[in-house]
Amino acid sequence: MAGGLLCCLGMVSASFSTNVVQLYITMGFICGLGLAFNLQPALTIIGKYFYKKRPTANGLAMAGSPVFLSTLAPFNQFLFNTYGWKGSFLILGGILLNACVAGSLMRPVGPKLTTKKSKNKVGIRATDLGEKTRHKKKSTWETINKYLDFSLFKHRGFLIYLSGNVIMFLGFFAPIIFLAPYAKDKGIDEYSAAFLLSVMAFVDMFARPSVGFIANSRFIRPRIQYFFSFAVMFNGVCHLLCPLADDYPSLVVYAVFFGLGFGSVSSVLFETLMDLVGAQRFSSAVGLVTIVECCPVLLGPPLAGKLVDETGQYKYMYMVCGAIVFTSSVWLLIGNAINYRLLAKEKRLEDAHKPEFQESKPLSTSKSHDDVTSFRSLRSGVNPLESEPLNTSKNHDTSGEDLGSEVNPSERETNI
Repeated sequence: MAGGLLCCLGMVSASFSTNVVQLYITMGFICGLGLAFNLQPALTIIGKYFYKKRPTANGLAMAGSPVFLSTLAPFNQFLFNTYGWKGSFLILGGILLNACVAGSLMRPVGPKLTTKKSKNKVGIRATDLGEKTRHKKKSTWETINKYLDFSLFKHRGFLIYLSGNVIMFLGFFAPIIFLAPYAKDKGIDEYSAAFLLSVMAFVDMFARPSVGFIANSRFIRPRIQYFFSFAVMFNGVCHLLCPLADDYPSLVVYAVFFGLGFGSVSSVLFETLMDLVGAQRFSSAVGLVTIVECCPVLLGPPLAGKLVDETGQYKYMYMVCGAIVFTSSVWLLIGNAINYRLLAKEKRLEDAHKPEFQESKPLSTSKSHDDVTSFRSLRSGVNPLESEPLNTSKNHDTSGEDLGSEVNPSERETNI
């Protein structure tokens, strides 16, 4: 909800801007901060609501972006021709204010803490456990680590994912930005060139939920990191083959495959991260990933534009971007293969130690119980063998009392 207010404030303030510096502050900083506030809770809440169908839910949630993207270009052109750029910013600010409605629907999920007192004090409530930790003062580092878990940088799978994404994002967004200029450079008119983005977004809109449904299958989900690596590789191959498109129909074919590859990567981009770190640490992981990935996302398009200025042709830019994305896919594929092998080895070692621990624990428990019984009998001056029937009968009486207490279910339910 705060993100929706910031987005609206940024867009409305941008309509009163008189220079580019003010647009940087309003559109770049204020509106960008609001979009960041919208993204992270929307991604985190999926892990709180879903587990079994989580990849499908991620795919459906990510499908909203291409739906808006496919209609944004003609809608912006209509607003600009009708109301001008200032009126367009005001209308878009009102549209972004609807994010507050979406935020109000994200209700927290979790067990409710009850303050009712039980009839007997056998059970321990969650509020009692948290009273001691509530009064304990936390250090500055613990407070920071609560929101940004820096121990993730010791996580092997997280480091593989982060390093692969840093390489990928250097060449991930530049092909989208330069698709329309590349079509104009081939002699295609302005409206037909802009329509290529709509074609890509339309295919992307259906690719994301479809790929999410495929990733949720029992064959793909246990090895979803491989699936993500191959999706990135498919994206890189599309960019490498883009210079072969010389006319408009071939560019439409490229836009279709580009939309399929882009939707495949976007559908499982955060699902793979949640699969690595878990739902509890996902919010911290998303924060750290977005902070680190800002550098390649910001550097990629300007470097691609510099390459176009130096060479004078767009095809070299597409070839370089395709090579970068393909290299990141190979890095992710090799890293995930090593990670899966090490995880399997660690699991085998853990399973090998479990039977030894389970066998030694009952023996030690029974031995200590016999020693305590013999010691108590010797202190009372009674032979342990003679006292055994008496203890047995006592245990029978006690068990009878326990059975009688279990007849009343209300007390058990209150304790639970």
